[in-house]
Amino acid sequence: MSSTYNDIRQAIEARLATEMALSPSYPVSYENVPFNPPNNTPWIKAQIRFGLNNYATLLGPTTGTNQQIGIVALDVFTPAGTGAGANYTIAERLKDLFDRQTVSQIIFDPADGPAIVEPANPAAYFQTQLLITFQAFVQ
Repeated sequence: MSSTYNDIRQAIEARLATEMALSPSYPVSYENVPFNPPNNTPWIKAQIRFGLNNYATLLGPTTGTNQQIGIVALDVFTPAGTGAGANYTIAERLKDLFDRQTVSQIIFDPADGPAIVEPANPAAYFQTQLLITFQAFVQ
């Protein structure tokens, strides 16, 4: 059972970091961590958004387990003007990493996207975004 928000975050980020260190490797920007986008090469931005929190068990007013719903947002950046192929290849790799998987007892749903983000930010890139909802159980 993932018992804290940090446990969930660490499991997701560790899975992403391990995969993106493999060849071909891509740098990843994580929330609240200094990052300078590479010049004219692909990279990924990861965000974890916690959302709804529901009762999973009712053991008392201060005990029990909650179901935590959230979204992993993965933005893929590839150089602008080079077509969508490289971007979609990276997006497919990310989709396969989480799509319908269970990781550290975090259950991931099918991925939505990649959806084109316009205007891209930064503008020198072609940007797409995958959204993957998840559920975990927290105490």
